[in-house]
Amino acid sequence: MDGAGGDRLRSGRGARSAARRRGPAVEACVHPVYDPLARWLDRLPRDGWPTLEALNALAEAAGVRTASDKPVRFVPPAASGPYYEIHVHESGQVSTRAQNWHDLFNALAWLAFPRTKAMINALHAAELPRESGRRGRLRDLLTIFDEGGAIVLCDDAGLEAMVRACRWKELFWEHRERVRRGLRIVVLGHAVLDQSRHPWPGITCKVMFAPHDADPDASAAEWLRLHAPGGSPKALASLPIFGYPDWHPGTACEAFYADERYFRPLRKDVCGAPGAAAR
Repeated sequence: MDGAGGDRLRSGRGARSAARRRGPAVEACVHPVYDPLARWLDRLPRDGWPTLEALNALAEAAGVRTASDKPVRFVPPAASGPYYEIHVHESGQVSTRAQNWHDLFNALAWLAFPRTKAMINALHAAELPRESGRRGRLRDLLTIFDEGGAIVLCDDAGLEAMVRACRWKELFWEHRERVRRGLRIVVLGHAVLDQSRHPWPGITCKVMFAPHDADPDASAAEWLRLHAPGGSPKALASLPIFGYPDWHPGTACEAFYADERYFRPLRKDVCGAPGAAAR
């Protein structure tokens, strides 16, 4: 991520917002955390809340499908039995509440990350029949990544090591220019995208790593496929994304990173210790 995000925040609503005369959903999404959704946000209707018809038109045009080759369609909530993920896998129907931020971001994630979302859904659907009433570690991993996941694109082994070791001040303050040049955060998790409408330093993603020039969607889908056998949430590293330089006004001050409520030191059972969050 280069300095564009910081310029956008410092200029208030920013150039993208000035160019958009849109409804409330699109106007709220001007922070650089929403950059992966930009091409889809730009195609939404210019007035009012995005309708299911508008979202479905985008999904149809993009050919978004489940791993079972069902076209993905966003539908009003309805009783679908106890196994939501199996219903989505078998029908392609994704329950989407009207004027609901959480569900809107889930729909946008299907558009922006179709391979990853299809992989998450397929792995859930395959694992559910094997469970005996209690969700297992693999489905914990899938749920955490679906709700709060991000892909970190980075070729700099030193920066990656700082993330894994939770050395936040060293990463985001002492090496901030290096971070701007060589570490990109691509947020996929729709719960985090929802929370990010009101940025605060406690918002944390669970992340996997990929090369800096990799396709985030393809990389995340393949990572999940490879990690499905024996998968566990411990395979993901923690990253307080609003520590990224210029993503929050507080990042202009060194003292911002001293608050251990948000920038927590390494706990091996929570944050990806060196080697824990494998590529």
